[in-house]
Order: sequence, then C-alpha cells, then structure tokens
Amino acid sequence: MFGKLAPLVAFFAFATVQPALGASVTLASRSTSAIFNPPVTYPTAGTVWTVGQNLNVTWDLSNAPQNVTDTEGLILLRKSGVTTPLILQHNFSIFDGAVTIAVPLVVEGDDYSIILMGDSGNVSPDFTITGSGIAF
Repeated sequence: MFGKLAPLVAFFAFATVQPALGASVTLASRSTSAIFNPPVTYPTAGTVWTVGQNLNVTWDLSNAPQNVTDTEGLILLRKSGVTTPLILQHNFSIFDGAVTIAVPLVVEGDDYSIILMGDSGNVSPDFTITGSGIAF
C-alpha cells in the first residue's frame, strides 16, 4: 500500500509511539521507589574553602527512605547560581553521608555552592573559595 514509503511510515509510527511507551514504563517504576533529597550540611553559608585543600562535603541521612533506587552520588560546583562543568566527586553511595573533595583552581569568589546529586539534587548555601590569586 505504501510502496517505497513503507520503511519511512514504519519509522515515524515507532518514533511516535515509543516515547509514550517509555514514559509509561518510567512512571510505573518510579511509583515504587522513593526520592531521596538529603540536605547538604557542609559547606554552610559563610564557609571559606582554599584552593588545593582536601575537605569533606557532608549531608544529612536522618530521613533516608529504604527504597531509593538511584544511590550513585555526584557533586558539582556552581558559581553565581550557574552549574560549572567541574565534577568535584562522583561514583559514591548517596548513603555514605560524606565524601572528600579537592578544592579546584577557580576564580576567587563568595558565590559558590555545590549540588549533591543522587536521584534528586540539593544545593548548598553559598560559600567562598579563596587562594587562587585569580579574580574578576
């Protein structure tokens, strides 16, 4: 019936239906798992980090649900509310409660924060990074 257009019609039919099928599977699997969004406990507002230091980033595990499915953690650096490409730590369990990071060589400023990612993200209060000698 479609002749030469049959492969193209089949492709578009699949491309139209497949996202809807994927969404229903995703929604069904998320309904049985809990979202864990642990608050960052360090760094706190007013904290000062110095370039080159090794420091612990910590978060509160007191309200951790039992059925979290995505437990792999990631910590990213933000400046002025914008996420930078700097990964401070990765491949740790969100249930660790703390990881050690090395303060990277960045422009000095008092508008840094970190994002703690597991199956959700939580942002720390702003803190300061000094010691690079680089300023804007």
